[in-house]
Amino acid sequence: MTEFDNRPSERDHPSGHGAGDRAMETAKRIAKDIADPAPDGVHPALIPGIGVEQTGRDFRTDRLVFGVAVAATIAFIAWGVVAGENLAGTASDVLGWVIEYFGVLFTVIATVVLVFMLYVGFSRFGRIRLGRDDEEPEFSLFSWISMLFAAGMGIGLVFWGAAEPLTFFESPPPGTAEAGTVEAMHTALTQVLYHWGPQAWAFYALVGGAIAYGAYRRGRTPLISSIFAPLLGEKRTTGPIGRTIDVFSIIVTLFGTAASLGLGALQIGHGVELVTGLGQVGNGLLIGVIAVLTAAFIASAVSGVSRGIRALSNINAVVALLLAFFVFFVGPTMLIVNIIPSVGAQFLTEFTTMAARSNSQGEEVQTFLSGWTIFYWAWWISWSPFVGMFIAKISRGRTLRQFVAVVVLVPSVISFVWFAIFGTTAIDQQMNGAGLETDPPESVLFGVLADLPLSGITVVVLGLLVAIFFVTGADSASLVMGTLSQRGNPEPTRWVTIVWGSLVGVIAGVLLVAGGREGSGLTALQNVTIIAALPFAVIMAFMMIAFMKDLRRDPLILRDVYAERAVRHSVRTGLEEYGGDFALVPAPYDHASDDLAWVDPVVDEELTELYAKTEAIAVQAQEADEGAADEDEPDAPRPSAAPGARSEGTPPRS
Repeated sequence: MTEFDNRPSERDHPSGHGAGDRAMETAKRIAKDIADPAPDGVHPALIPGIGVEQTGRDFRTDRLVFGVAVAATIAFIAWGVVAGENLAGTASDVLGWVIEYFGVLFTVIATVVLVFMLYVGFSRFGRIRLGRDDEEPEFSLFSWISMLFAAGMGIGLVFWGAAEPLTFFESPPPGTAEAGTVEAMHTALTQVLYHWGPQAWAFYALVGGAIAYGAYRRGRTPLISSIFAPLLGEKRTTGPIGRTIDVFSIIVTLFGTAASLGLGALQIGHGVELVTGLGQVGNGLLIGVIAVLTAAFIASAVSGVSRGIRALSNINAVVALLLAFFVFFVGPTMLIVNIIPSVGAQFLTEFTTMAARSNSQGEEVQTFLSGWTIFYWAWWISWSPFVGMFIAKISRGRTLRQFVAVVVLVPSVISFVWFAIFGTTAIDQQMNGAGLETDPPESVLFGVLADLPLSGITVVVLGLLVAIFFVTGADSASLVMGTLSQRGNPEPTRWVTIVWGSLVGVIAGVLLVAGGREGSGLTALQNVTIIAALPFAVIMAFMMIAFMKDLRRDPLILRDVYAERAVRHSVRTGLEEYGGDFALVPAPYDHASDDLAWVDPVVDEELTELYAKTEAIAVQAQEADEGAADEDEPDAPRPSAAPGARSEGTPPRS
């Protein structure tokens, strides 16, 4: 790696003593850099990027990580079955402590991460590709957006699409608007966009971008722990510290996924009540729903991203669009059209006000924050290991500018439009006397559809949508947990994927039943997931530091550094010597004779050595392929050989 050498030369040094020695040392270093800039003869600024699959890394199952994570999961399940009330009470008490003392931390980190990712995407770093310099994206734009959207928060949008705006309309945030008014409708949708908008997706983008950069640009394993290689070093990230991070990431992913799938099961169960007319369903039907969908998402997961998840995500995107268009056209169309730009403008103007509300005092404000805003920040953080790793998996070949623009902004806009359509429709129906109930929240969207034409069909479509979101979210999580269990294997083995997929279904089912007939188990599961977000908030702060350190040493950025300094130096020299009548021609040059700033030739040994290793592996693979091709050639006349002669590498006859 290279840095600027801005030390004064002999002519600028106050005393002149020692400057000549420093100039001589600088000259020697520059000459050495020009002659042999890296161990493999390739300058660090010319390395095109290294994919993890090129490094020949070992992706065998990490028995320690896998075993500890499975043991912790089983212990938690046993706690929920044997002492469900104790689990619920403990989780509730700890959650209250976290929100009381660290609530502001969640809000601060949410804003900082958003600003950081916008800077990464739209600064000079935005041209860096998550892969080799010439690498093309694996998935089309539509498939890419469909997959990240389905994995990111799809099932939550369906669950809260109408319920949350209606709740804020009837009970606006403290000190904002009068309940039940047009102003309350605007305030409700603005608050929803704050919860589900750019800040939520910035968490995912940070983890996903850092993992994708390390895995597909620097050849590191696609693990949460690998992100910290610039700070801890390669050995520590593969040692106890790194393994602890990965175990914790698996547990957070497992519980967060199970909690969301529990919500999905409740909504599907309510849909079955409406369609069949059976009345309130029992736990038996909910367990049956979870069992069927668990089998479906395991089947999808073992088929791989390119087949199962992409196909389901594309289907899901089409179904969601059709349902949204239907509600838009048969609902209060003009009201929706008018409210979208006005709420968007209100969000931009009140963003800082909503962020500052987290520092407000008063019991009413603190109750609202703990129940909604801080809850959401902690929830997104707890989901970031899973969603971030999956987004990294599907974003290879994109530039950081494309990555940030799509991952942070596009889903935020889609989420906003979704809430505007379903939330505005629910509020309009309520203002006209529909009598919608927000408790339980899973019933609100079904109530909205029941008040529109073709309700018998749309209720079934909604159930199908929830089911597919259930499957796409869970199979994505299974693949991610498999990757974490197998030292970053981009394509984890089937048995590991099946184990984690099964445990997700077991946790969701067991805790849904063990939570008492009042659902305290599911609430406890959600609370534990949020509690786990506290240390991850701290981890994210260091993650930004490590990611930025990596980006500043990227070969593309190094080339910019060299280009800027070299052109500046050449133009100044040309003007001084030739008065503007000159051309820029690259040639070796000894900078010890002038006082112009130049680049200190410090080699990035980790990157260059890894590049040399991957090139050697590529050459060996090419030679092996060529040898195999020669053996597969049809028999042809060969030149005769002397008696006893043999080809190189062929053993003699005994």
